[in-house]
Amino acid sequence: MTKHQTEILANEKVPTIEIIREFDAAPEHVYRAHVDPELYAQWVGPRSLTTRVTKWDARTGGEWAFANDRDGEEIATFYGSFHEVRPQERIVWTFTYEGAPDGVALETLTFEALEGGRTRLRVLSVVQDFETRDGILASGMDVGVNEGYDKLDELLAKEA
Repeated sequence: MTKHQTEILANEKVPTIEIIREFDAAPEHVYRAHVDPELYAQWVGPRSLTTRVTKWDARTGGEWAFANDRDGEEIATFYGSFHEVRPQERIVWTFTYEGAPDGVALETLTFEALEGGRTRLRVLSVVQDFETRDGILASGMDVGVNEGYDKLDELLAKEA
């Protein structure tokens, strides 16, 4: 299994975060891992946490929520809505940390097919201001993103 690097980019002109990562799996598999709640809970976030999906309706107009636990104690909850779900191509959803409900992000995920049955995932998060964006970047989200995508690599390799 190839170890892919994750790019996390912050635009200096607009309050966005862009995450780009390649996977050694076809778009339908990477997409499925984002819309199937059982799969999503297995890979999202850092290795030190477990994820409990508490609500999941992965369709245009649906909603979602999950909690992160450490050693059986809930430490964070997140929720949002699915604005658009286009199979194998694109997901647009809102993403809100319950501890900062005014800091909602609008995220667009695109699943780009690459040669050799691989996928490039692009996630573009738009937030209301630079303070919110910089707070997200300073929160340690890079650890959760990197470890989560490493876990997703492992999950996709098992399904291959």
